[in-house]
Amino acid sequence: AASPPSAPGEPAPPPPPLQYSLLLQHLVGDKRQPRVWDPAALGGIPCPPKSEEQKMVERVMESCPFKAALACVGGFVLGGAFGIFTAGIDTNVGFDPKDPYRTPTAKEVLKDMGQRGISYAKNFAIVGAMFSCTECVVESYRGKSDWKNSVISGCITGGAIGFRAGLKAGVIGCGGFAAFSAAVDYYLR
Repeated sequence: AASPPSAPGEPAPPPPPLQYSLLLQHLVGDKRQPRVWDPAALGGIPCPPKSEEQKMVERVMESCPFKAALACVGGFVLGGAFGIFTAGIDTNVGFDPKDPYRTPTAKEVLKDMGQRGISYAKNFAIVGAMFSCTECVVESYRGKSDWKNSVISGCITGGAIGFRAGLKAGVIGCGGFAAFSAAVDYYLR
């Protein structure tokens, strides 16, 4: 109920008391309007403008040659570590098939481990560079960055590697590498 208007000389009556239930319903209940949090409305997070050097470094780091070189170096390191690890657990490393009873020396075992490590490192570096270049080209062509880029790149890379052994191996390599790329992309995104 509205209070009657007061006469011009009388003081205004106090407003009706605020009921706790109405306030609670307004703040928590169905009448509460959700607000979209916009940092720009509060002034945003202060970020100084980027210098030309920073922009140049970002352009270099986002370029296809840099990504390919990074994948090549990463593949080389990972392949080398994997090769040394597999050589370390292989029981035939350092053994001479002509004289199976002779125990290999530590120098022979380390030499075989190094050779296997270098071999794996080169293979992983080539595959990493191929995949990275292909993914960068596909992403540039499509203009999108999504899971399809890695699947297409995986198929092209696996097919190219497998095609050296024939058409059937190329198709299997395409499917296998595409599935592996999709799984890795799924878990990383």
